[in-house]
Amino acid sequence: MRLNKLTSALAIVGLASISGAALATNGYFSHGYGMKAKGMAGAATAVAGDTSGGANNPALMVWAGDRLDIGVDLFSPPREISRTGSVNGLDGSSKSDSDYFLIPEFGYNKMLSKNLSLGVTVYGNGGMNTNFSSDTITSASGRGLCNFFQTGAMGAGNASYNALCGNGRLGIDLSQLIIAPTASYKFNDNHSIGVSPLIGYQRFRASGLQGFVGLSSNPSSVQNPGYDDAFGYGVRVGYYGKLSDTVSVGAAYASKISMDKFSRYKGLFAEQGSFDIPENYNLGIAFKATPELLFALDFQHISYSGVASVGNLSSSSGLLGANNGRGFGWRDVDVGKLGVEWKYSNALTLRGGYSHNTNPIKSSDVTFNILAPAVGTDTFTLGMTYGLSKESDLTVAYMYQPSNSVSGPSLFTSLGAGQSGTETIKIYQTSLGVAYSLKF
Repeated sequence: MRLNKLTSALAIVGLASISGAALATNGYFSHGYGMKAKGMAGAATAVAGDTSGGANNPALMVWAGDRLDIGVDLFSPPREISRTGSVNGLDGSSKSDSDYFLIPEFGYNKMLSKNLSLGVTVYGNGGMNTNFSSDTITSASGRGLCNFFQTGAMGAGNASYNALCGNGRLGIDLSQLIIAPTASYKFNDNHSIGVSPLIGYQRFRASGLQGFVGLSSNPSSVQNPGYDDAFGYGVRVGYYGKLSDTVSVGAAYASKISMDKFSRYKGLFAEQGSFDIPENYNLGIAFKATPELLFALDFQHISYSGVASVGNLSSSSGLLGANNGRGFGWRDVDVGKLGVEWKYSNALTLRGGYSHNTNPIKSSDVTFNILAPAVGTDTFTLGMTYGLSKESDLTVAYMYQPSNSVSGPSLFTSLGAGQSGTETIKIYQTSLGVAYSLKF
């Protein structure tokens, strides 16, 4: 009966995770995985306590005991785009209409012995869900220029065009679901290791990109064919150690998840539709200042540049879809995370945190990143856990990322459109989540 309930819960969470997910705090990785970690700005590599180890550090799961964690975040990332100063009528601005998303999380762990556990963590990535206006460019000269990009001939064309000279609403929708079954082994009282095979699933759709058809190696596979999906596999390994009664350390490495190609979008993404999930690693240290007060510090590196469709420069001379085709131009992201946890009473634990990440997007790549304006850099968090009983508790986490923007010259200028002005992409983000935990 318990196994049937677990299987059903996992299926529900998995299906929900791939429906319109949008996370963009560290590129398109979340600022944290697991509601307790989210309350500490994601500083969790050296902090044991729940079943998020498959997403943070697999070695932590053997310290979690028999437990179930299930939660959901209400995530809001308002995004804006604008183009100003053009001499060819391409000025305009728009706000994305997709501003609210429910992001679930799930974890389960079972102790097979005092030194060995088996469990699973289910989590999601995203951050490229945008939905901009279909009538951003409305001037006659701008419409004529957009018609030229689509057909090769100047003319009035449609009554209006979106910000990238396409027709209809402009946007892309990327959701990534990762299931991480996890084995964790404690080889003495102070040290453990863990491994999580990573099973990846992702779904993608693009619309309103008719203006880029002439830049593609496969013009029929650029946009509007509907959703496409892909599966892939990777692995995460981790170590956790208690160096003393007050200091613990952790480290984890996740390989690139090699995904099947998006065959419907082989004319958009480099390497004929390839879109792997980048490798990443994290290091952490935790210090107990008192029995009630814990500080945690993490460093994370995400190798976005190792995925051609994400890391290739948008100014590349290669055609979209080719091995050297244009990409989003994202740089690798480094993240520093500082979290604090205070056991206020036997029933109540309070948390807070701050993280800073390098911006993946350069000013020279702003045009392509109108589709994915993930330019936030500073994240502030608060959280708490309240014990409902000896076997259960409730955790709440809040995240705020102040508004940030990046501006740069329009790519349309280098495509022969004359002086096309300056483009600005902007984002700010908030989330409020709650999770329920049950200890068996």
